Amino acid sequence: MEHVGPNNLAVFHAFALPARFAPAAPPTTMEKKQKILNDPVYGFISIPYGVLFDLVEHPYFQRLRNIKQVSLTHYVYPGALHTRFHHALGALHLMQQAVMSLREKGVTIDEEEAEAVMIAILLHDIGHGPFSHTLENTLIDARHEELSLLFMQRLNEELGGKLELAIKVFRGQYEKHFLHQLVSGQLDMDRLDYLNRDSYFTGVAEGVVGSERIIKMLNVVDDRLVVEQKGIYSVERFLTSRRIMYWQVYLHKTVVAAEQMLRLCLQRARALATAGALPWAPPSLAYFLRHHITRRDFYARRNELLDCFAALDDTDISTAVKAWQQHPDPLLSYLSYGLVNRRLFRLEFSDTPFPADYVAGIERTLARSGKVPSNMAAQLIIRGKESNSAYTTQQEEIMICRKDNTVVPMSQLSDFGITPRVFVKYFLCYPKEL
Repeated sequence: MEHVGPNNLAVFHAFALPARFAPAAPPTTMEKKQKILNDPVYGFISIPYGVLFDLVEHPYFQRLRNIKQVSLTHYVYPGALHTRFHHALGALHLMQQAVMSLREKGVTIDEEEAEAVMIAILLHDIGHGPFSHTLENTLIDARHEELSLLFMQRLNEELGGKLELAIKVFRGQYEKHFLHQLVSGQLDMDRLDYLNRDSYFTGVAEGVVGSERIIKMLNVVDDRLVVEQKGIYSVERFLTSRRIMYWQVYLHKTVVAAEQMLRLCLQRARALATAGALPWAPPSLAYFLRHHITRRDFYARRNELLDCFAALDDTDISTAVKAWQQHPDPLLSYLSYGLVNRRLFRLEFSDTPFPADYVAGIERTLARSGKVPSNMAAQLIIRGKESNSAYTTQQEEIMICRKDNTVVPMSQLSDFGITPRVFVKYFLCYPKEL
């Protein structure tokens, strides 16, 4: 891959965002204090005018309108076309409810802290790339959480330091630890929203969770977020729903097959670019096909690369894949045609790794089938594994406040019905032409 240097960014200059985004003028005393939106999951929700509204209006955040929340899940559930923009606003709404509920119970959260935790949840996914998790570490070698933090730091500079406290909360560096737990934990506003939202748009009723009741059951003891004992069954329902949604929606075998095909398609395009035969692509995508961008590059040239990344979304990938159906490279055109026309690979799940002779047999059969060029057979067989854990003791546990005011980890309750373990499934993905 060509090394990324400052001069390499010149071709991308027309796609960079403005150096500084001018926030909207504050409303006068006669104007409304908040923007009201109609959300399909919660009904009317509000965005307070001020820094929160300015962030929603920022081009970095508006970009989330063009990034699907659940990637290629619409291949199985046609309604699953909602975006990270929807999810971020929903998580903000739940955070508003959580702050209000905790304050009613006497938990001290001042206005600055309330705004900070709301900013943190609003921007927690701003670093996601096209098709969310699917292309993470495919187009760029960096995790979306790291990019979210870099975006927040950039926005903090643009807005004159108004995100300082939000960044501390996001990173878990603020003295009130429970605020970080509301943003990132095993029972946070992120998970509460995406389960309900993804359930709504997929139509999978098993994912519905009682977010309103769970929020009402939250409290704070010794600076730790706890759930009152009478809310334990709502939490169990939440954990069960999350496990079901992973296997029935996020890790549905057809969804996984489509995502693996998209990854393979982008990897092939990058291999051609590396060999000096870059396939046509929108400039925002072509840049990342030409260059191997790592987290180190983002930290070294933050502003330039964030602008490049912010110009890239689902539409760039979809446009390129549609065009690549006619590409002379047989592997790239074969994968692109399959993605555009839903001619997806078959995927098998197994509790144990697939035997080498079984995989070799599929490769031989595929090579002799005449359906694909024989020299492509090995490249069209994808092996990997997926994992899911409804609840884990390896992270900070959900704490339960019993009626005698003692606090215990949820895993230590005698009637806790969720097994804290990681479930792993191995997969084998290959063309259906067999």
